[in-house]
Amino acid sequence: MAHINKTPSLEDLELFSQVIRHQSFAACAAHLGVSPAYVSKRLKMLEERLGVKLMHRTTRRVSLTEVGETVAEWGQRVLDQAQELVDAVSEEQSIPRGLLRVCSSSGFGRNQVAPALSDLARRYPELEIQLELLDRRVDLVGEGFHLDIRLGEVNEPGLIARKIKHNVRILCASPSYLKAHTPIQKLSDLSRHNCLVIRERDQQVGRWILTGPQGEESVKVDGALSCSNGEVVREWALDGHGVALRSQWDVQSLLDCGGLVRVLPEYEQAAHVYAAFPSRLASSARLRVCVEALTAWICRAESAGE
Repeated sequence: MAHINKTPSLEDLELFSQVIRHQSFAACAAHLGVSPAYVSKRLKMLEERLGVKLMHRTTRRVSLTEVGETVAEWGQRVLDQAQELVDAVSEEQSIPRGLLRVCSSSGFGRNQVAPALSDLARRYPELEIQLELLDRRVDLVGEGFHLDIRLGEVNEPGLIARKIKHNVRILCASPSYLKAHTPIQKLSDLSRHNCLVIRERDQQVGRWILTGPQGEESVKVDGALSCSNGEVVREWALDGHGVALRSQWDVQSLLDCGGLVRVLPEYEQAAHVYAAFPSRLASSARLRVCVEALTAWICRAESAGE
């Protein structure tokens, strides 16, 4: 009896990966420049080769079966390792190529990471860069990202963290808000003020933990306005709605011009910028070059006052 080869091709695994990312045959086909029928046919052939059903199909979107989730996880590992092979043989030239999936928070991602990636794409045209801005906790491995540029500590097992630059979060409010409300003289006073709560990716909602003269202290905060987007919270602070805890890089220019005033300047919260990536990619020349380029660009931007 002839042996049936069930090993999927890299092309089919990549197509499967693209369908997952786009959640639609039509969107995937448009991205790849092929027809939806071609995508459907290739995915059906992959299912027949593996002997399993990978996806539930509806008119609007696709979703993974339980075994499809397993194939997606292992398929991404195979694709990453194939790319690492390419990286290894081209390491002397240090020319990164192939797909790089990056995520970051919306504010820092838009203002800092996106311009850095624009510069990176110009320097390395063989890279395909996908950036997603997400104001939530990200499962880097499970969601198939290669790199997370984040503010705050990296505590997840299986991830490697590289510090890109120093950053702290500080308390600030508009002059109009401070004039209209009771003075803020100690950290516990914040519990009686309108605080603009943001759902940071690394923070507990409704509780601010800062370091001050007595070491680490925490205060429970609340207010009429809250948001998952830091830029919105910054604008609310400018409009006089309350006290915000924002990254220094984001509000320093407003402090300099008087639009915002620092509150309790002896307190701050560490929120350094890190590059986080799966440990299995630690030897990837492509990733290393990209992290080094991002670090250099962001540090240059900081020193230039951007």
